[in-house]
Amino acid sequence: MTDNAKQWTLEEARAALMALQRRQAAYEHAMALIYYDGVTAAPRETAENREISLSILSEEVYKQGTSPETVELLEYLDANRDGLTGDEKRMVHLLLKDIRNMRKVPMEEYVAYQALLVRADDVWHRAKEASDFAMFEPILEEIFETNKRFAGYISPEKAPYDYCLDLYEEGLTTEVCDAFFGKLREGIVPLLKRIQAQPQVDGSLRSGTFPAAQQEKLAHHLMKVIGLDLGHVGLATTEHPFTISFGSHLDERITTHYYEEDFGFSMFSVIHEGGHALYDTGSERELAFTELDGGVSMGIHESQSRFYENIIGRSRGFCEMIFPKVAEIFPEQMAGYTAEDLYRAVNRVCPSLIRTEADEVTYCLHIMIRYELEKRVIAGDLAVKDLPAEWNRLYKEYLGVDVPDDKHGVLQDSHWSGGMVGYFPSYALGNAYGAQFLAKMRETVDVNACIAAGDFGPVNDWNREHIWRHGGRYTPAELLERVLGAPFDPSYFIEYLRNKYTDIYNL
Repeated sequence: MTDNAKQWTLEEARAALMALQRRQAAYEHAMALIYYDGVTAAPRETAENREISLSILSEEVYKQGTSPETVELLEYLDANRDGLTGDEKRMVHLLLKDIRNMRKVPMEEYVAYQALLVRADDVWHRAKEASDFAMFEPILEEIFETNKRFAGYISPEKAPYDYCLDLYEEGLTTEVCDAFFGKLREGIVPLLKRIQAQPQVDGSLRSGTFPAAQQEKLAHHLMKVIGLDLGHVGLATTEHPFTISFGSHLDERITTHYYEEDFGFSMFSVIHEGGHALYDTGSERELAFTELDGGVSMGIHESQSRFYENIIGRSRGFCEMIFPKVAEIFPEQMAGYTAEDLYRAVNRVCPSLIRTEADEVTYCLHIMIRYELEKRVIAGDLAVKDLPAEWNRLYKEYLGVDVPDDKHGVLQDSHWSGGMVGYFPSYALGNAYGAQFLAKMRETVDVNACIAAGDFGPVNDWNREHIWRHGGRYTPAELLERVLGAPFDPSYFIEYLRNKYTDIYNL
């Protein structure tokens, strides 16, 4: 503590803790709005303007977070933690962890990285449009190198990729991921081979011409059906769908992309992003504007998005419930089709190029490819310039498909342009978490009856009580233990896939 340190009372310090988090939330609100505008509505040539604004704001965030006053406040609270509530203890722990990590990174490098990501997003959009990885390569190499450098600053005792994984799923390591993906391979690859030996199901219902304006009507209907509060959740369009909170869970936005040749992409991206938004907006009101607001990790977050997209949205009951509305919005396109046709079309298993369009069986193979590539780049075993060729090779090996160009290959995802190295395994973990959550939920909720009736109240109430309302109170491992009362077990996901696709494909 410095000679001029403030002499706190515990009550003053607790009030200052909440004020600090509100200021942080305000900066996050402003920075999120700038980013959101850039990917939704901003004119094409405005990236430089955003880069300057975000550089200035990120410098202010760094200064506030690492200031002596902030550190003294948090260290005082940590030393007097017996007088804090459980939530306050967790807030102080998370803030101190972030600040100690941030102080290990020179401010000029921290600010430069935020500016780099603004440029990267702009370059990625242009490179994808031109299907030209070479355009994106230099800035992507800088992103990977910065992540490695930051890992060395913050966690020199860890392998750099373990540092990256831990950013999105606390406690996740390469060793854990390798074992997890090995378990998935053992179950998924034989299942996929059995499916491919059967006659393919008809997916023609999804093909045709589906005007964006009509798809938007379906999108808003889906948001209401799954229980989103449209007073707090908005919808826009982007190249790559995502969900974002503006300062707190009280202002949430989801995005989608309308492909007029296939209404299914937007339909399921809306349900997927809607799952994220349900989780965020389900946080308890008193957690707003604090470190505990919103989801605890991206693995738990993806468990909710994938739960609603797949376990709910691709179920037979959901297809039967939603088909009349789909037929009402697309009467000509749905003529001659039935709800069962919709169910089979949206569960058609076919190895494909695009992760976000992948079926449930092959989806995790897409994730494994990304995991292997970024792990090798961070380890120095694969050069960034060689990513397209290695991407294409692994798609042929894992999925048996030929990648025609960079747009449909290595440039398809926005994650690396956003600096999210280590994020991808969260999707596969989310699939597996969601299947085990379903088994637990079924003990007290008739999930099939809720889906068939279009009444998601009991399902949402269960998720809210056990998962959403807690926000970031617990680590992912602690939350899983509280919800499941048993260790995490990916075999639930394998069994879910076997049961579902044995029925669809008459295995």
